[in-house]
Amino acid sequence: MAIVIEGATLEEVFIANRPQLRRIAQRIVGTPEIADEVTQDAYLKLITGGYDRDIEKPYCYCCQVIRNVARDHCRRQSTESIYRMHTSDGELPHVSGGCRPEQRLRERQVIAALGKVLDTLPAKTRHAFELYRLGGFTQRELAAEMGCSATLINFMIRDATLAIAECRDMLDD
Repeated sequence: MAIVIEGATLEEVFIANRPQLRRIAQRIVGTPEIADEVTQDAYLKLITGGYDRDIEKPYCYCCQVIRNVARDHCRRQSTESIYRMHTSDGELPHVSGGCRPEQRLRERQVIAALGKVLDTLPAKTRHAFELYRLGGFTQRELAAEMGCSATLINFMIRDATLAIAECRDMLDD
């Protein structure tokens, strides 16, 4: 049951209802330890938030802040777990897919060269090529959108493909 204090600040309402707010957090994050962290983060967010308006229902506001912080925590953990790797000896694992600085520089050079070549194309040709290759549009969809025939779109895409073919040798290195 929420403790309602007439005329209390958000901080006072939060402290008075901390156990209930912690339970809300625990239902979302799953463990009491993480619920404590989330509750602390929510409290800090409230006292440093600098809200400049009167809150009609401070307890409901505190509940919403707890929910938001708990959900943010879960999203962050989910994202981090994708990239986190554990080893038995505690050493940092070798990250697959990592690239050397020289390789990254080379990739940037290729992208810059492709950009320069595409800049030399007519605007409609470049637009059609980008929508076809990067946007996933079909040639018929492009023809309908650009108000021309599918045959013309086919020629535009061919012209752009031929133009960037000169960068292909950079990719083979």
